Amino acid sequence: MTTETFEKVVGDTLRHCTDTLIVKAREYATEDRLHNFRVAAGLEGISPRQALAGMMAKHTVSVYDMCRGGEYSAAMWDEKICDSINYLLLLRALVKEESE
Repeated sequence: MTTETFEKVVGDTLRHCTDTLIVKAREYATEDRLHNFRVAAGLEGISPRQALAGMMAKHTVSVYDMCRGGEYSAAMWDEKICDSINYLLLLRALVKEESE
Protein backbone atom coordinates (compact mmCIF):
# COMPACT_ATOMS: atom_id res chain seq x y z
CA MET A 1 0.00 0.00 0.00
CA THR A 2 1.36 3.40 -0.92
CA THR A 3 1.83 6.13 1.67
CA GLU A 4 -0.85 8.19 -0.03
CA THR A 5 -3.38 5.36 0.09
CA PHE A 6 -2.52 4.58 3.72
CA GLU A 7 -2.96 8.22 4.74
CA LYS A 8 -6.35 8.26 3.01
CA VAL A 9 -7.41 5.12 4.90
CA VAL A 10 -6.35 6.72 8.20
CA GLY A 11 -8.09 10.01 7.44
CA ASP A 12 -11.30 8.32 6.29
CA THR A 13 -11.30 6.08 9.36
CA LEU A 14 -10.80 8.93 11.80
CA ARG A 15 -13.60 10.92 10.13
CA HIS A 16 -15.90 7.89 10.40
CA CYS A 17 -15.00 7.49 14.09
CA THR A 18 -15.65 11.17 14.78
CA ASP A 19 -18.99 11.07 12.96
CA THR A 20 -20.02 8.01 14.97
CA LEU A 21 -19.11 9.67 18.27
CA ILE A 22 -21.14 12.74 17.32
CA VAL A 23 -24.21 10.67 16.34
CA LYS A 24 -23.97 8.60 19.54
CA ALA A 25 -23.77 11.79 21.60
CA ARG A 26 -27.11 12.88 20.16
CA GLU A 27 -28.64 9.45 20.83
CA TYR A 28 -27.63 9.46 24.49
CA ALA A 29 -28.71 13.11 24.91
CA THR A 30 -26.64 13.89 27.97
CA GLU A 31 -23.99 16.53 28.55
CA ASP A 32 -21.71 13.96 30.16
CA ARG A 33 -20.14 11.97 27.33
CA LEU A 34 -18.94 9.39 29.87
CA HIS A 35 -22.32 9.00 31.54
CA ASN A 36 -22.93 5.37 30.56
CA PHE A 37 -19.59 4.26 31.99
CA ARG A 38 -20.25 6.07 35.28
CA VAL A 39 -23.71 4.57 35.64
CA ALA A 40 -22.54 1.06 34.68
CA ALA A 41 -19.68 1.42 37.17
CA GLY A 42 -22.13 2.34 39.93
CA LEU A 43 -24.41 -0.58 39.10
CA GLU A 44 -21.51 -3.04 39.13
CA GLY A 45 -19.49 -1.53 41.99
CA ILE A 46 -16.44 -0.97 39.77
CA SER A 47 -14.62 2.00 38.30
CA PRO A 48 -15.81 3.71 35.12
CA ARG A 49 -12.59 2.50 33.46
CA GLN A 50 -13.43 -1.08 34.36
CA ALA A 51 -17.00 -0.63 33.11
CA LEU A 52 -15.68 0.66 29.78
CA ALA A 53 -13.26 -2.27 29.54
CA GLY A 54 -16.12 -4.70 30.04
CA MET A 55 -18.17 -3.08 27.30
CA MET A 56 -15.15 -2.88 25.00
CA ALA A 57 -14.44 -6.59 25.53
CA LYS A 58 -17.56 -7.52 23.54
CA HIS A 59 -16.31 -5.49 20.59
CA THR A 60 -12.80 -6.90 20.89
CA VAL A 61 -14.13 -10.47 20.79
CA SER A 62 -16.12 -9.60 17.69
CA VAL A 63 -13.02 -8.22 15.94
CA TYR A 64 -11.04 -11.34 16.87
CA ASP A 65 -13.81 -13.56 15.54
CA MET A 66 -13.86 -11.66 12.26
CA CYS A 67 -10.06 -11.86 11.96
CA ARG A 68 -10.24 -15.63 12.34
CA GLY A 69 -12.17 -15.92 9.11
CA GLY A 70 -15.45 -15.59 7.36
CA GLU A 71 -16.98 -13.31 4.80
CA TYR A 72 -17.66 -9.80 6.05
CA SER A 73 -18.67 -6.67 4.20
CA ALA A 74 -16.53 -3.55 4.18
CA ALA A 75 -19.27 -1.85 6.19
CA MET A 76 -19.07 -4.54 8.90
CA TRP A 77 -15.28 -4.15 9.11
CA ASP A 78 -15.63 -0.36 9.30
CA GLU A 79 -18.19 -0.61 12.09
CA LYS A 80 -16.15 -3.02 14.21
CA ILE A 81 -12.83 -1.25 13.70
CA CYS A 82 -14.31 2.18 14.42
CA ASP A 83 -16.11 0.88 17.52
CA SER A 84 -12.78 -0.35 18.85
CA ILE A 85 -11.06 2.96 18.11
CA ASN A 86 -13.91 4.89 19.71
CA TYR A 87 -13.78 2.81 22.90
CA LEU A 88 -10.07 3.61 23.15
CA LEU A 89 -10.81 7.32 22.64
CA LEU A 90 -13.44 7.18 25.37
CA LEU A 91 -10.95 5.37 27.63
CA ARG A 92 -8.43 8.10 26.95
CA ALA A 93 -11.03 10.68 28.06
CA LEU A 94 -11.71 8.73 31.27
CA VAL A 95 -8.00 8.41 32.05
CA LYS A 96 -7.42 12.10 31.34
CA GLU A 97 -10.33 13.08 33.56
CA GLU A 98 -9.02 10.89 36.40
CA SER A 99 -5.62 12.58 36.27
CA GLU A 100 -7.08 16.10 36.53
